[in-house]
Amino acid sequence: MSYKPSLWPVSVKGVALDRQDRVVLLYNEREEWELPGGRLEIGPPNGSNPADHSLEATVERELKEETGWDVKTGRLLDSWIYEPLPDRRVLIVTYDCTVLTPATPPVVSHEHSRIGLFAEHEVPVLTMPDGYKNSIAAVYAARTTR
Repeated sequence: MSYKPSLWPVSVKGVALDRQDRVVLLYNEREEWELPGGRLEIGPPNGSNPADHSLEATVERELKEETGWDVKTGRLLDSWIYEPLPDRRVLIVTYDCTVLTPATPPVVSHEHSRIGLFAEHEVPVLTMPDGYKNSIAAVYAARTTR
């Protein structure tokens, strides 16, 4: 019998703020708020859909799909392990993003039941993993020191 290592799922997320400095969040099936983003796509063998060539490209594609916003990925914020279900762990990687289409209201995709825009003071009381809250706080802290 040969050894087959377990593989970590990786999810890449983006912190994106609208013109009023509200962070966009999505409500998932676990009844939690989360940052928009998702897994890297390897693309089909026939090349009909291109593979993601970087974590940054994944964030940009996923934010477009999940919110309708065009974004430019900025600095890496954090990486952490999340266990959304017992014995199911995911590596979460978060990036700061600049919204390139700030006049466009975000729209909810078929992947989530709701979308919301939240001010900095609203985030700490939301039902969501602390890792997301830490990434959001880092973005707000960086903006206040500029």
